[in-house]
Amino acid sequence: MDAKARNCLLQHRKALEKDIKTSYIMDYMISDGGLTISEEEKVRNEPTQQRAAVLINLILKKDNSAYISFYNALLHEGYKDLAALLHGGIPVVSSNNGKDSGGGITSYVRTVLCEGGVPQRPVVFVTRKKLVDAIQQKLRRLNGEPGWVTIYGMAGCGKSVLAAEAVRDHFFLVGHFPRGVHWVSIGKQDKSGLLMKLQNLCSRLDQDESFSQRLPLNIEEAKDRLRILMLHKYPRSLLILDDVWDPWVLKAFDNQCQILLTTRDKSVTDLVTGPKYVVPVESGLGKDKGLEILSLFVNMKKSELPEEAHSIIKECRGSPLVVSLIGALLRDFPNRWAYYLRQLQIKQFKRIRKSSSYDYEALDEAMSISVDMLREDIKGYYTDLSILKKDVKVPTKVLCILWDMENEEVEDILQEFVNKSLLFCDRNGNSFCYYLHDLQIDFLTEKNCNQLQELHKKLITQFQRHHQLHTLSPDQEDCMYWYNFLAYHMASAKMHKELCALMLSLDWIKAKTELVGPAHLIHEFVEYRHILDEKFVHRSVQCVRISKSFYL
Repeated sequence: MDAKARNCLLQHRKALEKDIKTSYIMDYMISDGGLTISEEEKVRNEPTQQRAAVLINLILKKDNSAYISFYNALLHEGYKDLAALLHGGIPVVSSNNGKDSGGGITSYVRTVLCEGGVPQRPVVFVTRKKLVDAIQQKLRRLNGEPGWVTIYGMAGCGKSVLAAEAVRDHFFLVGHFPRGVHWVSIGKQDKSGLLMKLQNLCSRLDQDESFSQRLPLNIEEAKDRLRILMLHKYPRSLLILDDVWDPWVLKAFDNQCQILLTTRDKSVTDLVTGPKYVVPVESGLGKDKGLEILSLFVNMKKSELPEEAHSIIKECRGSPLVVSLIGALLRDFPNRWAYYLRQLQIKQFKRIRKSSSYDYEALDEAMSISVDMLREDIKGYYTDLSILKKDVKVPTKVLCILWDMENEEVEDILQEFVNKSLLFCDRNGNSFCYYLHDLQIDFLTEKNCNQLQELHKKLITQFQRHHQLHTLSPDQEDCMYWYNFLAYHMASAKMHKELCALMLSLDWIKAKTELVGPAHLIHEFVEYRHILDEKFVHRSVQCVRISKSFYL
């Protein structure tokens, strides 16, 4: 290990030993190749309070790659403050050092992508070399100048995975984007949501606050801040915008950057300036790739797969998301090939269409099969997730309140959904946040459209049982969720009186403005003005009374 890296680790070892939870750190380091199973066992055999010290001693005896793996583990597991302490000691890795068999992935690449928020490879992963090469070729054509490369295709075709894979290459990164890669998940946004995305990005790029000590207050200011940061601190870097829906959103990023974006709509770049290149992605995988995914899920050779595997690929038209969902089911029930094929063939599903006219029929088929295969005692809990918003990560505590359960019980139920590819989990330190793919939400809201009002009402009722507004504090895991989405759930539950009481509460307005700024609050007043106008004008006195009785 380099002297600089070793000294940095020694300098901050007390802070590290005090705060880290070794089990999560070691899990990541083993998957990253920075730690062996036997070394993990050695740490686990020590008393709990001594494990962190033993782990650090092991790392001190290893090479640069172990230091980088430890640093990446801290970032991945939510210990960003501790990772910042070690950042200055990150050793420089030569292009031939630490390279694995994964097509140019080195310790340097892992660090750059982890810092930039680029998602890791999925657990079951197959290469799509032609598409990755096509994306890299278009990015090379930017030649260091501002411009746009668009990866487009229907939902579930693997656009985000391809975008991440295109930058997972040492020589490509060093040669074309030496100042790093920065990933932003966009989704469908209104102006206040876009402002929050821009604020988060500016904060991430200016962690030392060298350019400003406050967040930008509007989209135009955020656009200017981003332009200056990219020009002066991150020249020759790549900004990746994932899941862009609306052309107007891109205007905020039209500021002399090199940008790679994923979208379902090829026309989203029509309003921006600069060179534009497009990489279309077919909606389905080829037969061989689809069979390869199934073979990895069930741990069989492609040649050993039954005939039903070929028919499944044909029936679902090779949709990567559908194949993955069925593969996850087959991993648990490997003798049900014929059953799942029959379900695909006989089910009659509605065609789900969005404004972009993409056809989600195949996904709906796989979703129905996956939900039907859940245990009877947890199907109702999955129905409850119909009220989640797109692109929102929900803390475990919110679902503990909804279901009136202990944290561990809730995590066990949600892990079942995660294992079936019906839910996604984002670990942040010792806590977990959960979210659904937008198409999964489309499926649930369509299937349970007649129950949505009651499901939202159930959440509000549980919130009232467990919380009072004046007791919410920023250090609570679920605090920010309620401040951001309590009004949305009340409106969706048609609890108009309670919504008026909430929006009239001066304590609510003051606390929410301090926590999230005025943009989100103003957006809610605009969003629910049809409710507020009616209630405020005719029942303002009644609303004030409700406010006093409901929230005190």
